[in-house]
Amino acid sequence: MSTYPDTSKTIQLIKELVEIPSPSGNTDQIMGFVEEHLSDLDVEMKRNRKGALIITIQGENTLSHRMLTAHVDALGAMVKEIKADGRLRLSMIGGFRWNAVEGEYCQIETSSGKTYSGTILMHQTSVHVYKNAGEAKRDETNIEVRIDEKVTNATEVRELGIEVGDFVSFDPRAEITESGFIKSRHLDDKASVGMLLELIRQIKTKGIVLPYTTHFLISNNEEIGYGGNSNIPPETVEYLAVDMGAIGDGQCTDEYTVSICAKDSSGPYHYGLRKHLVQLAEDNGIDYKVDIYPYYGSDASAAIKAGFDIVHGLIGAGIDASHAYERTHESSILHTENLLWHYVQSKMVKE
Repeated sequence: MSTYPDTSKTIQLIKELVEIPSPSGNTDQIMGFVEEHLSDLDVEMKRNRKGALIITIQGENTLSHRMLTAHVDALGAMVKEIKADGRLRLSMIGGFRWNAVEGEYCQIETSSGKTYSGTILMHQTSVHVYKNAGEAKRDETNIEVRIDEKVTNATEVRELGIEVGDFVSFDPRAEITESGFIKSRHLDDKASVGMLLELIRQIKTKGIVLPYTTHFLISNNEEIGYGGNSNIPPETVEYLAVDMGAIGDGQCTDEYTVSICAKDSSGPYHYGLRKHLVQLAEDNGIDYKVDIYPYYGSDASAAIKAGFDIVHGLIGAGIDASHAYERTHESSILHTENLLWHYVQSKMVKE
């Protein structure tokens, strides 16, 4: 394999990304970070009205385009109710389970931009008070936020500036281990964003001329279902979503290879593009797994549902414990980056 990628550099960038709060609907800060990260490169960048960022690199063929996408938006919550005792009731953003955030530290951001820390807890947490604390249902009725301020009622909470509709972000608890793992919330899909940003940098700094004009869409609404189904140039032929590979019982995907998706809950991905990605992996010594994700949808499938006439595919690093305490290994990132590197320089499947 070539000297690219420097996976340790990519992992450090991923750690920076996951530490920036960005629940769906409140992603301006992380979009600003992405723009600043690429500001020293000669690339065309523009935001669409939904707040997503489109980066374009001109290629030899300007009539047939490619688009690659990854999303910076993450799971989170909003304040649904300020309770009489000064605790906060939540409404979830994205598809997580309440038990996956129980005990998590969080940040509440007011509409003025002021932030407060807190902890997400069951109302019936104390075993010294609630005999059947472990049996209570983990849901929006029993889960609440304990704010790290001296408040005992709703009026005192409102005096802080906290109101219904304020965003709540989960502490990522990001850590890079000596054994090569990165574990953190929000690796779905900031691991992929980090890989695409490094890919763009390598293309520009190495002076690579791509065979086709290629767009990179950093979307910001994927977790709520409509991140990548607009602003697709009409010249786009191939659309590749770079997201997480799902790990669990019955899955082939692991934390050490790149996962190539054959089908998710929306149906099969383009067979020709899938075979092309597999051939690129085999030709270049890239370890991969082909898999089916049963309860999953991507920005590529959202684009298909929106009616775009495109060839769509999905790949990603294998992410353990998705939508909870996620983890992947540097080798999975390495193989995913290498497949992306060879893909953007390859011929389209129709040729």
